[in-house]
Amino acid sequence: MMLMNEPPAVVSTLPLPTAESTGDELFRMGLLYSTGQGGAPLDYVSAHMLFNLAAMRGSIEAKVYRKELSQEMASEDVAEAQRQAREWLAHG
Repeated sequence: MMLMNEPPAVVSTLPLPTAESTGDELFRMGLLYSTGQGGAPLDYVSAHMLFNLAAMRGSIEAKVYRKELSQEMASEDVAEAQRQAREWLAHG
């Protein structure tokens, strides 16, 4: 599952969430997208989605970062991130 509309060469070098990903792993993936580091594009929607999934898997840090990030995002983007998280959970 691609997280954003980026060229396949960029996406293929980044870790993708799996059903086995831990809260800490999902949190670290979210950090990549929230900062645009590690080859990840700066993508707040994907970062929020990953922080949301990480929080659901017990990451306290992800809850804090998700809250902070949502304050920087348009409400439509937060809604899209939540939709993507629900879709990922349904189809993982």
